[in-house]
Amino acid sequence: MQTPLNPQAFFDTVTGTVTYVVADRGTGQAAIIDPVLGYDFKSGRTSTELADHVLAYVEQQGLHVGWILETHAHADHLSAAHYLKARTGGKIAIGEHIRAVQSTFKKIFNLEPLFVPDGSQFDHLFKDGETFALGDLEMSALHVPGHTPADMAYLAGDAVFVGDTLFMPDVGTARADFPGGDARQLYRSIHKLLQLPAQTRIFVCHDYPPGERVPQWESTVGEQRKANIHVRDGISEDAFAAMRAARDATLGMPTLILPSIQVNIRAGGLPPPEGNGVSYLKIPVNALEVA
Repeated sequence: MQTPLNPQAFFDTVTGTVTYVVADRGTGQAAIIDPVLGYDFKSGRTSTELADHVLAYVEQQGLHVGWILETHAHADHLSAAHYLKARTGGKIAIGEHIRAVQSTFKKIFNLEPLFVPDGSQFDHLFKDGETFALGDLEMSALHVPGHTPADMAYLAGDAVFVGDTLFMPDVGTARADFPGGDARQLYRSIHKLLQLPAQTRIFVCHDYPPGERVPQWESTVGEQRKANIHVRDGISEDAFAAMRAARDATLGMPTLILPSIQVNIRAGGLPPPEGNGVSYLKIPVNALEVA
């Protein structure tokens, strides 16, 4: 099995998000997965601080970024994909079911007529099981819906980047009550991933460490099957769906869901500037509800 360089992780303490750089050993070809654009909700100002750390690492290692991969349209942080594409030339890619997410949120935000929910804002839309090259390393895109309809995981050698399907074993799994989410789909998607070999390394997109534990983002299929508090071996689909419904009913909306979604369905681009040259994000009133 081809093995990528050990992924370099960049942890955003504000949103609990992990951005990864994964590269082919021989060619220096690299992909950036789930990049974060800083955003201050109070002032409406963006920051490229974390993305610039990623760029500095890429330059230091002599890597060439061919892909900027999104696991889904995140609800808890803005994507820096657009910013990184401008500086690296990498292609922004996401799963083909992003079209369904775009259609849903175009209606919620009443977006401009020129915004077409066809996925064209991204450079490439992956189909389930599609393979693509990272230098001499073959990667696979896996459709893992449930958290949203469009979630993807990316398999590279013995490593799989799972987005929000799974968290660390002591945290469990992502919520499934966003528009288009489905707990039973999420359970099946997780078990699709857990059929990979037990030693496969799992890299999660977020960590919300309980107690005094420091942030972590790497586990294995075997560890998840043994210890994940929500989907370890022996937990049925019915039990998981009931747990998720009860748990999700207690969760508040992510702080950045309104600004982040309308940026992330544009591949990290801001809405078109208005007549004064300023881009505006919308805050719909009484329009967004969990399932």
